[in-house]
Amino acid sequence: MVWQRPDGRQPYELRPISFHAGFTRFAPGSVLTKFGDTQILCTVSVSEGVPKFLAGTGKGWLTSEYRMLPSSTQERQPRELLKLSGRTQEIQRLIGRSLRAAIDFEALGERTLTVDADVLQADAGTRTAAITGGFVALAHAVGQLLHSGVLERSPLCGQVAAISVGLLQGEPYLDLNYIEDVGAAVDFNVVMNQNLGIIEIQGTAEEGSYSRTQLNQLLDFAEKGIQQLLIAQREAIAGWEHLLVGE
Repeated sequence: MVWQRPDGRQPYELRPISFHAGFTRFAPGSVLTKFGDTQILCTVSVSEGVPKFLAGTGKGWLTSEYRMLPSSTQERQPRELLKLSGRTQEIQRLIGRSLRAAIDFEALGERTLTVDADVLQADAGTRTAAITGGFVALAHAVGQLLHSGVLERSPLCGQVAAISVGLLQGEPYLDLNYIEDVGAAVDFNVVMNQNLGIIEIQGTAEEGSYSRTQLNQLLDFAEKGIQQLLIAQREAIAGWEHLLVGE
């Protein structure tokens, strides 16, 4: 029996994707990112100085914070005030690791970029949407730093996008929504750069196991989805051709 997608998409189809840049006023980079019904506000702030382990090296840093707003799901999510859940810590570390792959920290200088991903509405895929939208916000922030003269050259040395894939009734599906995410026997999150080089893969069998052939199918689906996301990102970034080092 073949899984019927609730929204009628083909197995290899992304949900409708959009990036609304300049969504907030004060952050150098801000983007409302939509993957279907998943909506995330991605902002990038810039501060002078770096963590102690980088002080005096001339290199900058990028860190990330991720939160789900209380009304982002059907049942209210309690605010994480004094202690972050293990899930939140894991996701924000993933976002930071992924986006650090796009930055030349010597070109950035001793400055810290903070990427904030705030989930306004969750319908699965929040971590991959946060990475993909976070990169667009990061590129806008770099553009503003160049325009204002804070930076002399762009520190962007790569492009990063991410997507989820999964196995439903033994077959691969791209960009899972909540119903599919809950029902998936295998769930993967894949992060790649502009050359489709792999930055990170998170993959788990929720029940049973999966074969090498199925793994290859999932990665093929992820690669095709990320190719589309890379194009959508570039279309959403003004002056993209001047931002990526070497382009």
